Amino acid sequence: MQVIENSKVKEKLYLEKLENGLTVMMIPKKGMKKKYMIWGTNYGSNENVFIVPGENTKTEVPNGVAHFLEHKLFEQENGTNSLDTLTSLGVDANAFTTNDMTAYLFGCTDNFYPAMDELMDYVQNPYFTDENVEKEKGIIGQEIMMYDDSPDWKVYLNAMQILYHNHPVKIDVVGTIDSISKIDKEILYKCYHTFYNVSNMAIVVCGDFKPEEMLEDIKKRLKKSKANGEIQTFYPEEPDTIVKEKIEETMEVSQPMYTIAIKVKPTDNPEEMVKRDIAIQILLELLIGKSSQLYKQLYDEGVISAGIGGSYEFSENYAHVLISGQSNEPEQVYSRIKQEINRQKQEGISENDFNRIKKKLYGEYVKDYDDVENIANMFLANYFMGINSFDYLNQIENIDVEYLTQVLNDVFKKEKMVISIVKNKT
Repeated sequence: MQVIENSKVKEKLYLEKLENGLTVMMIPKKGMKKKYMIWGTNYGSNENVFIVPGENTKTEVPNGVAHFLEHKLFEQENGTNSLDTLTSLGVDANAFTTNDMTAYLFGCTDNFYPAMDELMDYVQNPYFTDENVEKEKGIIGQEIMMYDDSPDWKVYLNAMQILYHNHPVKIDVVGTIDSISKIDKEILYKCYHTFYNVSNMAIVVCGDFKPEEMLEDIKKRLKKSKANGEIQTFYPEEPDTIVKEKIEETMEVSQPMYTIAIKVKPTDNPEEMVKRDIAIQILLELLIGKSSQLYKQLYDEGVISAGIGGSYEFSENYAHVLISGQSNEPEQVYSRIKQEINRQKQEGISENDFNRIKKKLYGEYVKDYDDVENIANMFLANYFMGINSFDYLNQIENIDVEYLTQVLNDVFKKEKMVISIVKNKT
């Protein structure tokens, strides 16, 4: 078993790659009452065109299959629902699908091993029939309509629509009413056996336990299986350009909402991914954080009444910066952010501001290790991108004003920016 230690947070990662290809990561936290387990597959809503290991031709499936699978795995042949079973044990259980992964999880202070039995059983034993697949279409159809009526989701998704020409990241994770109507049990089984092979999966456990014992507990709950081999996935060619700069929609909102998005050229180098992510987090705080010059001006002028949110979403084949909030003058916010980006480029980044924000961010990274759920979720998502989460604590030391300036110039380009606005119907 490989042991990776980080002295900065005094944490150890125990990592084991099993013979069947499954990766198990364990971060023991002595004295912690809560245990948390997450089992994920490197399969999200973006993987719609692929070659099954051992086959030669491409398989193309409808949008929304990964999310549909997540829903269906809870349903058991004996008529029970594993989510209900886990809830009855008093554990906090859930599952989620993103563009890049699907995960099943639970956290608890008691009944960890009965919950582990249930989770590892349902993830390994799919049960799909024509009847239960048809029934699920109605349930997911209602979920799709709910998202369609959500201004928060609509303003984000619309931004993706005008940011990307072809990449599936622009498509809703849940799919559409039309796309899910094409899903049947054969498609679900094919995607399950392709992407839920344990060689494409990873388990992370965090809490108070002995890693050697936990590893054995996981092994004995695994069905016998062999690694599938590499899954080839395909994405449409995506131009560097945006589709158009602005999109507006009217919905029932108390105040106009906006999402500003910036298209970023992706990198598949894990070290550069981490460094760029850290730099963008610092830059967003510098540009629009509550201590920034622009935020104070917009707040004092009454252009905004609450905070401006900033984040960076990325994988090996897409990347974008997001800035969102509410304002009666969203286009002025957009214009002023562009002006502030230009000012920072012209005047240069303040060394004092940079050092202050860098220290704050480092503190947040350290604080992440206080929570078993944060730790496990972080290690799983990063692992699928080839990143060890400890790298953030190490790489932040290598970020300087020179690198930050480079990222500011390379990433925050006005020709790569779009704005999505949702206004009130009246």
